[in-house]
Amino acid sequence: MDHSTSRWRHRLPRTPGRWAAVVAALAVLVGAGTWTAAADDDGEPSVHRQDRMMRMNGVDVDTSYFTSGGSRRRPAVLIGHGFGGSKNDVRAQAEKLAADGYAVMTWSARGFGRTSGEITLNAPDGEVKDVSGLIDWLAERPEVQLDKKGDPRVGVTGASYGGAVSLLAAGHDERVDAIAPVISYWNLADALFPDGVFKKLWAGIFVTSGGGCQKFQKQLCDMYERVAVSGKPDAAARALLTERSPVAVADRIDVPALIVQGQSDSLFPLGQSDAMARAIRANGAPVAVDWISGGHDGGDDEGDRVEGRIGDWFDRYLKKDEGADTGPGFRVTRTGGVDSTDGAALKRGASSATYPGLTGGGREIPLTGAGQRPAAAGGPATGGQNAQRGDGRSGATQTFRNPAGASPPSISAVPGVGGGLSQLSSLGVGFSADFPGQYARYESAPLDTAVRVTGTPTVRVNVKADHGDAVLFGKVYDVSPDGKQQVLPSQLVTPHRITPGRQGRPVELTLPAVDHEVDAGHRLRLVLSATDLGYASPAEPATYTVSLDGPLTVPTAPAVKSAAAVLPWWTWGLPAAAVVIAAALLLTARRRTTTPAPDPALAGVPLQITDLSKKYAKSVDRYAVRDLGFRVEKGQVLGLLGPNGAGKTTTLRMLMGLITPDSGEIRVFGHAIRPGAPVLSRVGSFVEGAGFLPHLSGRSNLELYWQATGRPAGDAHIDEALEIAGLGDALARAVRTYSQGMRQRLAIAQAMLGMPDLLILDEPTNGLDPPQIREMRDVMIRYAAGGRTVIVSSHLLSEVEQSCTHLVVMDRGRLVQAGPVAEITGSGDMLLVTTAAEVAEPLADKVAALPGIGSAVRVDDGRGLLVRLDGATAAQLVADLVRLDVPVTGVGPHRRLEDAFLTLISQGSA
Repeated sequence: MDHSTSRWRHRLPRTPGRWAAVVAALAVLVGAGTWTAAADDDGEPSVHRQDRMMRMNGVDVDTSYFTSGGSRRRPAVLIGHGFGGSKNDVRAQAEKLAADGYAVMTWSARGFGRTSGEITLNAPDGEVKDVSGLIDWLAERPEVQLDKKGDPRVGVTGASYGGAVSLLAAGHDERVDAIAPVISYWNLADALFPDGVFKKLWAGIFVTSGGGCQKFQKQLCDMYERVAVSGKPDAAARALLTERSPVAVADRIDVPALIVQGQSDSLFPLGQSDAMARAIRANGAPVAVDWISGGHDGGDDEGDRVEGRIGDWFDRYLKKDEGADTGPGFRVTRTGGVDSTDGAALKRGASSATYPGLTGGGREIPLTGAGQRPAAAGGPATGGQNAQRGDGRSGATQTFRNPAGASPPSISAVPGVGGGLSQLSSLGVGFSADFPGQYARYESAPLDTAVRVTGTPTVRVNVKADHGDAVLFGKVYDVSPDGKQQVLPSQLVTPHRITPGRQGRPVELTLPAVDHEVDAGHRLRLVLSATDLGYASPAEPATYTVSLDGPLTVPTAPAVKSAAAVLPWWTWGLPAAAVVIAAALLLTARRRTTTPAPDPALAGVPLQITDLSKKYAKSVDRYAVRDLGFRVEKGQVLGLLGPNGAGKTTTLRMLMGLITPDSGEIRVFGHAIRPGAPVLSRVGSFVEGAGFLPHLSGRSNLELYWQATGRPAGDAHIDEALEIAGLGDALARAVRTYSQGMRQRLAIAQAMLGMPDLLILDEPTNGLDPPQIREMRDVMIRYAAGGRTVIVSSHLLSEVEQSCTHLVVMDRGRLVQAGPVAEITGSGDMLLVTTAAEVAEPLADKVAALPGIGSAVRVDDGRGLLVRLDGATAAQLVADLVRLDVPVTGVGPHRRLEDAFLTLISQGSA
């Protein structure tokens, strides 16, 4: 149901310029939809996408269909999106699965994206029926593998809302063959009304992210408003949500299921995945459970790993690949310590062959009331019920109040923020707030050994309220030896509503399911609070009396073993790097002794390249760059253009002295370029990103970089570079907090340190938004205006056209054309004729019929013509236009850089 963590990421294949014509042709041929094609530089199959609106069950459903590799039969996969999102959120995962040999369908659910209809919360006759309609469509596709007529081999996956529809589809449509729900729910009523307590903050966020109550089916909107006003769910509300939840078809979900659930999740906690795992396994289907670090509250969604595991799961159960590694029956990501290189939390997996559930390996730990001293903890409790109740220790009675209006509330998880807090809790840092007089507290003795809690702790208590229901929120803290620090694992609590009929006798409370290690010497603290920020408590004040009726039982899942810690890369990487650097220094020192003498005639020329060639590694005749030559003058902004694989980056790396050409020569201000050449101090570069120390601020990174050059601090011009970068207050923050665009700007500022005479930028606008791109354009123009030179490689042709003065166009390692931008875009056979009055359609037809004219089309406002010459000259055209009484006001070339680029590349490929 989340609209942020449902976006599982993967690298998108890029579309080379030379495919543009193919893309356009496909768009015309398909007719019913829109096709696009993509292929990357690594030789992966091109992925084709078809977008179309499908009319199903009274609504228009916006879909995308992804395939690759021709018309051969392959299994299909449906990917649902998170609540509040659309099909675009899962496009990257769809393209990856398509490239891996699946036919993939994505769609926007009812009420989201461009799909019409009301949100029905995955009703069987709503969103679930739509999924069956998509399966019907897949069954008719010639490239989709069939188990029988009308029955495609199909898997369904998705996160949150999309994960629930995968479970429901498996229960309602027997054609579904495998599923992989991610951070999803089993019973939405239990999720939003746990033990009869209204989860008000998440419910409100949920409705708001859906676009407001008016976007939902009326009975759902009425139900929400009724519960939100009363603060207490009724039986009708529970029934309405339960009938639309996977639990309603629990006995019919019998396909292989990979269940991925989040530990940082106060919306759909681990108990939801436990219920679905137990039910599906009881139906005889294979089940694997994976607890990831993140969840709806935020944190690390482990997107690449999770996507990889889903792909393996489908390989095994859809492709029937017996060799596919589906992973262990249970895996949990554990966090501990901080990586000194980037400040990130260290993570590693723990696993067991089978899923242990939430209560495996229970260990009893005695507790006493606040201020009491318990019996030794760490082993089974001694004594029976009487010892727990009547000895004045662990059964100590405590009284506290639910304040009027349930305010101020205790604080544990904060929806959308708690994930960050839960990451800190795994590192021994926590935040929570319990207000005096509003809770009962019980503690263990210091643990004599460390305890790994994996699952749901439980405790038996006696509860009484002076009137009405008692609403309590249970949580277990990890308390430091000095008692000054308490950590709430994953920032989770469990609510409990204890009605008058259950009061005054022992009741068992389940506490939050977590995976958390409590160190030796620490204590466990049980807190039962009357309020919590995320939930609705009774507004009327009440007094609660609580006493324990037994020890705290914590599950330890002894079969779950942690993987061996991986050595930090620097323990082996730095020594190896030192050897490589030393060898490189020896080689470059030797080469520098044979560097050609400077050429005085070129002392004022920023760059001249002559007959430059570089072969691919281990290749005899395949060239990355071949016989390349061009010259750049002072004050120019030169754009280096070419499709993927044209050799642009290889050229720039040779120019920087990072790699050595096989033949030819590069001279910068008359000096030949070799690795370590002194003239490189006059060159600044941004090539394939920059490496920063993530725990340092942006300014500190720049200062450290400049210090490493050994040049005087006054020559750095850091303030000028920072002004250009425009990072503002972010300069004082650690780089690990930067967005991609901020890192890009910091890298460009680093390239500008020292105000080099020649500045080289490789794709400088990656990660920048349109205003930042416009600012970068102005920066390059201003930088060159002072007599300096800029070379920029970019795939944004419109930006190159506006910011560059000159162009070098490459294709397949060779020079195609070089010259001023105006000269390259001005050449061609398309002319724009402007007129003083509107040109009538019959007159345009007469112009098109003239000898040597290929076509003549009126411009949008009718006051002009786009004329394509086919043998005629511009002078002949003007004479004919005058003869036809066309009121001509101007004639000039009309070609964008994109048109010129595609023309040049197509000529080079012929």
